[in-house]
Amino acid sequence: MAESRNWAFPANLQPKQEEVEFDLDSALDAVVQLRAEIPDDAFTASLLGTERTGYGVVIRDDGLILTIGYLITEAASIWLTTNRGTVVEGHTLAIDQATGFGLVLPLGRLNAPALERGPASILDVGDDVIVIGQGGRAHALKARLVARREFAGYWEYLLDKALFTAPAHPQWGGSALVGPDGRLLGIGSLLVQERESLGGEAEQGNMFVPVDLLEPILDDLLKLGRRAGPPRPWLGLYVAEVQGNVVISGVAEGGPAARAGIRKGDVLLELAGEKISGTADLFRRLWHLGPAGVPVPLTLARKGEQLRLTARSIDRNDLFAKPQLH
Repeated sequence: MAESRNWAFPANLQPKQEEVEFDLDSALDAVVQLRAEIPDDAFTASLLGTERTGYGVVIRDDGLILTIGYLITEAASIWLTTNRGTVVEGHTLAIDQATGFGLVLPLGRLNAPALERGPASILDVGDDVIVIGQGGRAHALKARLVARREFAGYWEYLLDKALFTAPAHPQWGGSALVGPDGRLLGIGSLLVQERESLGGEAEQGNMFVPVDLLEPILDDLLKLGRRAGPPRPWLGLYVAEVQGNVVISGVAEGGPAARAGIRKGDVLLELAGEKISGTADLFRRLWHLGPAGVPVPLTLARKGEQLRLTARSIDRNDLFAKPQLH
């Protein structure tokens, strides 16, 4: 996930101060570059890499940074760089698997302004927004909200109302989605092929996690390092929808699904005796069974035969290396 700063959006795509009613330079300076180094033997190293680069957003005067959690999962070291060239080490405070958010504490003074938060509910489809990466105006993009809808990620992840923007920012991870009033409305998560663009044609865009999801859990993340309550059950499944079926596209090595004998190519038919209608339905039914540790009965189709297996779910965080404060 290495990143080069030797690029810039065309001038007509960059936001200008005269086009907005807030301090644009302050909003740009609230976004920092984030570089994380992950041990070679970390659980997520093979999937997400050992060198991850993206962005984070200063959300409090004490320098607290909000980012997307996959950048900092199992990070052994984190380095933060501001637009003014200040470089400070960071420490992972919390990662929330349900939302995908991550929090980083700078271990020194960033001297970067904080960006006021949301809510994202103020946005209507078609509204103008700005997607900001670290590096000033050259790495900020004028965009628009093209959809607000459910998003089901193949890695056991689900958002009821994700935000989708276009055109796409090419370095999206942890980027800031800023609304017309200058407030932070979302954190960049993915590059997507956005089929519901306003022009009616498919185009690349970005998916953002709404910042509204942070507010109910922020105190818990700061105090506990996680949201309060029992963790969700996790199976270690990667799934895809193919011709109306939920198909196993992979299993996490050493995870509950792999230990139960589930294989790539299996078709998931039922969970706990109930027919599965899609990816989102699968995840909701799984999480409804109970907390991590609950046994999960599954009915699968494999090469024309039906199989009934039971996977013992776990808390996925138990597999991850924990951050160490040096």
